[in-house]
Amino acid sequence: MNYPFPGMDPFLEHPALWESIHARLIVAIANQLQPKLDPRYVASIEERVFVAGPRHRVPDVWIQQLADATQPARPSAPESDTAVIVEVDDLEIHETRVEILDAYQEMKLVARIEVVSPTNKAAGPGRISYERKQEETLAGDTHLIEIDLLRGHGHVVSVPAWRIEKLKPFDSLCCVNRWPHRNRFEIYPRRLRERLPRLAIPLADGDPDVVLDVQAALEQVYVDGRYSCRIRYDLPCDPPLEPNDQAWCHERIASFRAGQPGLS
Repeated sequence: MNYPFPGMDPFLEHPALWESIHARLIVAIANQLQPKLDPRYVASIEERVFVAGPRHRVPDVWIQQLADATQPARPSAPESDTAVIVEVDDLEIHETRVEILDAYQEMKLVARIEVVSPTNKAAGPGRISYERKQEETLAGDTHLIEIDLLRGHGHVVSVPAWRIEKLKPFDSLCCVNRWPHRNRFEIYPRRLRERLPRLAIPLADGDPDVVLDVQAALEQVYVDGRYSCRIRYDLPCDPPLEPNDQAWCHERIASFRAGQPGLS
């Protein structure tokens, strides 16, 4: 057993991990689909860029490390006031997605596959950028596939939230909208303890769907990224789980580690 959970590993949702998970998952999806798409289609990895603004960080330990660095100390200006340290990280956020292109039709865009990130779900520039691309897709003749594995923040996939109220509770949601049937959504809700779905991915008229196994893609990411060695499984999940779900997770991890002698 190389993966500890039957479905989504909720520890992978941690903000410190998700960026790398997202990047690897996009690649895993493209790699899984490409052999099924040959010879007509190409699974292309494309990028959306938006400006998220500065992120401020002023922890005491970080400031102390500046003074303790090996480089010579910079003399302070006489009679200067104390500054607040503002660290500006990457202002441009780059998020990738998979696009299926039709090589028989001059690389026409046939389907767009989005993996939702926290920045897409929370209010702000990331959500605005995501919704603009979503609206652009739905206004055209491209199929839209959305994969939301995150419990936190709000609803962002294209199916209206009120329309799926009766399907709750669920922890992850995948949604397929086929052109030209924009009022019809294929919904795959899953609870934490369930296997992630195998999605039917539509192509051009006349060609059969191909299957995207989301669970298999995520497990490949987990193994390739060596996340079993990187995740702090001794800490609670972030975002937090209900106590019974957190207890279940710890049981799963204990069983997983018992079968992996190399893990501490």
